[in-house]
Amino acid sequence: MTVPGSSEGPMFSLNPANCEPRQIYKLMTGIIVPRPIALVSTMDRNDIANLAPFSFFSGVGSNPPAVLFCPTVRAPNRSASISWPDLRKDTLRNVEETGEFVVNVVSEAIAAAANAASAEVPPEVDEFMLAGLTPLASQAVRPPRVAESPAQMECKLLQVIYTSHAPGGGVIVLGEVVRFHLREDLFEDFRVDPAGLDAVGRMAGNSWVRTRDRIEFIRPG
Repeated sequence: MTVPGSSEGPMFSLNPANCEPRQIYKLMTGIIVPRPIALVSTMDRNDIANLAPFSFFSGVGSNPPAVLFCPTVRAPNRSASISWPDLRKDTLRNVEETGEFVVNVVSEAIAAAANAASAEVPPEVDEFMLAGLTPLASQAVRPPRVAESPAQMECKLLQVIYTSHAPGGGVIVLGEVVRFHLREDLFEDFRVDPAGLDAVGRMAGNSWVRTRDRIEFIRPG
């Protein structure tokens, strides 16, 4: 008997230990979909702002309100034209050094700008300018928010967990949300209007996805 919605073809199995990290990354980003995007703003010790999107991102409870996003450890010598200070991405280094970051929601209106902020550039380059986005002063942390984002969360670092220090290794950045900001027309009785938020997500490769096609289910008693 075939269960409705089940896979009907033969299954392919593989052991990740026998694969290259880049192959596993492609596999995971194809399976774990759609992924919400955290456009993370940070600031280094010299007050240079940084902005970068991360699609391994989620919420972690509400008491206290917490979120996580996951950068990866760089591969060495990735670009001969750029001299990296270490194998940490700028966002991760800034968070570890300052303990603060902001998660900005990516709507379709700023999706192209968020993608532009993903460019690998030297640490002194301000991705706000690169992406054409506007920094907006935060209330509880030093890193600026993205003015064009419909919702932002100011965060204080709780913990950084390295799954591996090898190139391609994952890093879990866990932070407590200390301020929420939301466009007024999207907020009513702590409910957020999903149509107005118009968030986008990531699929595999260069594919992104809109969140306008929705279905609803009532949770059983």
